[in-house]
Amino acid sequence: LRFGEALREAVDMASAAFQRDGHLSGIASGLDDLDHQMGGLQPSDLIILAGRPAMGKTSLATNIAYNIAASYRGETKPDGSVESVSGGIVGFFSLEMSAEQLATRILSEQAEVASYKVRRGDITESEFSKLAAAAQSMQVVPLYIDDTGGISIAQLVARARRLKRQRGLDFMVVDYLQLLTGSSKTASQGRVQEITEITTGLKALAKELKVPIMALSQLSRQVESRDDKRPQLSDLRESGSIEQDADVVMFVYREEYYLKSREPKPGTEEWFKWEADMKAAEGVAEVIIGKQRHGPTGTVKVQFEAQFTRFSNLAQSDRFPEPR
Repeated sequence: LRFGEALREAVDMASAAFQRDGHLSGIASGLDDLDHQMGGLQPSDLIILAGRPAMGKTSLATNIAYNIAASYRGETKPDGSVESVSGGIVGFFSLEMSAEQLATRILSEQAEVASYKVRRGDITESEFSKLAAAAQSMQVVPLYIDDTGGISIAQLVARARRLKRQRGLDFMVVDYLQLLTGSSKTASQGRVQEITEITTGLKALAKELKVPIMALSQLSRQVESRDDKRPQLSDLRESGSIEQDADVVMFVYREEYYLKSREPKPGTEEWFKWEADMKAAEGVAEVIIGKQRHGPTGTVKVQFEAQFTRFSNLAQSDRFPEPR
C-alpha cells in the first residue's frame, strides 16, 4: 500500500468517525464510557479480554457481541456490496459453551429473567411472555455462533473466512484462546510456542478480514495471592506473545466477588467498614484497559447485574473513567 493510499484511508476513517453518532472511529460496544476511552472497537485490532473465573469474561463478550449485532444497519453501495453504517454482523466462536447455552444467556439478559430460572423452566406466565417477546425480536439479529470445540487456529481462520464470504463479518469473538490448538509442529515445541502461533494467527486474521477480533483469555492464579486482586499484564498466562500481539488488553474485575468471601465478624469496626465497601462495590464491575496501542490506558466502571449476567452503563452520577 503506497503512503498516499494509506493516508486516504486514514482521512476516510476520521471522516466516518466525525459523521457517526458519538464520533467513534470504531464499532460501538454499547458501553458508553468504554467506547469513549477506546473510540469504539477498531478494525484490524486484536483485543484480549482477560479475567479470573467468575469475573464475567464470557458475559461481557456476549453483551458486547449482542449490542453490536442488535444495532446493525447496512447500506447498499453503488457496486452492490453492503456496508455497515451502524453496529455490525458478528461471529462468535464459542469453544467452551454450546450455542444453546450462549443463547440462553443472551435471552435472559434481554428479557430480564434470571438465567438459572430460564434453564430450569422455573418461570411465571409473565416471565414466559417476556422471554417469548425477546426471542421474537432477537430472531433477525445477525449474530452467528459456531460452537465447534477442539479446533486449531488454522481451522478457526478457515471458518472465519467462510463466514465473512457467505454472511459478512464486522466483529468476531473467540471464547477462549487457550482452547485453540496450534499446528502439530508448534505443539511439539511446547505450550508457549503454541500460544505464540495462536495469537500471531489471530492478529493476522484481524488484519486480513479488517475486523476487530476479541479473544478471551485466562489469567494465572498469581492474581489470587495478592492483596489487590486487580489483574495486571504480567498475569496473562503462558506467553508474552498475548500482550505483544494484542492491540488492546482489557481485564474484567469485580471487587464485590472478593469482598463477599471476606465478611468479618458482624458488629465489629471491621464489619462496618466491610459493609460500606460492599455497598460501594455492589453491582459494579471494572473494565481495566491495561494496554491500548492507539490510546490511553485506564479503568472504566460499568454496571453488572448478576442474575441476568448483564453488563450495562452505570447511572450518570457514577460514570467517571479513571485515566492513568
